[in-house]
Amino acid sequence: MGKLYEKLTEYEKSDYYPYHMPGHKRNMEGRPFQEFYGIDITEIDGFDNLHQAEEVLLEVEKRANQMYRAEETFLLVNGSTCGILSAISAAVEMGGKILIARNCHRSVYHGAYIRNLEVQYVYPEVSEQFGIALGIHPKCLEEKLKEEKGIAAVVITSPTYEGVVSDVEEIAKIVHSYHIPLIVDEAHGAHLGFSENFPKNAIAAGADIVIHSLHKTLPSPTQTALLHVTGDLIDREKLKRYLSIYQSSSPSYPLMAGMELCLDMVEKEGAALFSNMLINWEKMLAELATCKALKILKKEDVLQAGMKDFDVGKLVISTADTGWSGQQLHQVLLEKYHLQMEMAADTFVLAMFTIMDKEEGYKRLTDALLELDAEIEKNLPKEKLDEYVIDKKLRLKTNCKITKAWNEPKEWVNLRKCEGRTAAGFINLYPPGIPVVVPGEIYNKEIIFNIENWHRKKLSVQGMNKRIEVPVIAE
Repeated sequence: MGKLYEKLTEYEKSDYYPYHMPGHKRNMEGRPFQEFYGIDITEIDGFDNLHQAEEVLLEVEKRANQMYRAEETFLLVNGSTCGILSAISAAVEMGGKILIARNCHRSVYHGAYIRNLEVQYVYPEVSEQFGIALGIHPKCLEEKLKEEKGIAAVVITSPTYEGVVSDVEEIAKIVHSYHIPLIVDEAHGAHLGFSENFPKNAIAAGADIVIHSLHKTLPSPTQTALLHVTGDLIDREKLKRYLSIYQSSSPSYPLMAGMELCLDMVEKEGAALFSNMLINWEKMLAELATCKALKILKKEDVLQAGMKDFDVGKLVISTADTGWSGQQLHQVLLEKYHLQMEMAADTFVLAMFTIMDKEEGYKRLTDALLELDAEIEKNLPKEKLDEYVIDKKLRLKTNCKITKAWNEPKEWVNLRKCEGRTAAGFINLYPPGIPVVVPGEIYNKEIIFNIENWHRKKLSVQGMNKRIEVPVIAE
């Protein structure tokens, strides 16, 4: 059992009276979440302070650090977002220049906005068959660094939301040859490195800052994450300063105890849990290999595209050329089979598996997909469908910095009339929250076509109002 959690439960049972925050005073007997309130405290004597950890919280951070083998590790209670904002702020001076992978989460763009950065993009490889961004090819990144002078840091996402792993080790070597830091958003890879069957994590691969969302792929409460730092390319004191700015000054003790218990489980039971997960995963993939209409993204598909690896636990189910949209498959799985997927896109559905999934979870989805595949296969369209655009035409030109565009006076214009106009807000599908249009980019007809298509298929398009208008810089 975790030491922090033990201290909290012991304190709950003690006769210490709370003349301090929080306002519930741990007196919620007979009410919902009674156990939660019982251990929900503020920074009182004996319980340390996250922003100057010296005792029990420092022990939790050291334990996480030993497990992940970085030089220093910090607990995050505001999710990976605050870690990404802190990393960018510590690595790049105000008004500086940064190179980011164009498939990064919007929090990376928010970091560029806050720091008024000049952003250069390196684009991921794209799978036209599955309609997803793959990873970043090291050669493409190297070419961009040669082309653009003055870049202060590089940010990539690996693994991607769909589980594609870039060659972080080679990328780190390239980035370090320019004496600048590599920041890896490894939010979806907190489990990497805990089994020989998983890809190497970005810490072991040589990244300078790595951010993990514990809650995404490990049994930890929502909003819990870790930031790891290694090497001397990041000013540690500056990083701590920004962590204290972007994190709450009233960190949640139940969340921090949840992180400790998660680490405790992985350390003590991880070998057996990950082994069992792999057995169920491989059995499911073997059965789904018989699908004739639905296509399952495989490791071989990723390797053939030149990527480093493919993560266990991300099941990408393509509906391309079946006559079904990803949203349709998502709804049938939800309404008929009571299976809630992680997300639905235009041409695929994503399901996530972790060490906490039971055999029943694998079997129910496998049986449902095999049944639906047989039904869909009978009615396959005779000709290949062409309902979306995935090519270099979606690489929008940039007119100005994110900061300038987002701060400029804006007007709302119908999507069909915004070709050639400069975006004054983000447009993205959620999940996963990766922007398809960034403030400062110029709308072209291809991106307009895709957004209209997503809206028509009732995908969750954020940044557009109910009148199908988008924000652009006012003329």
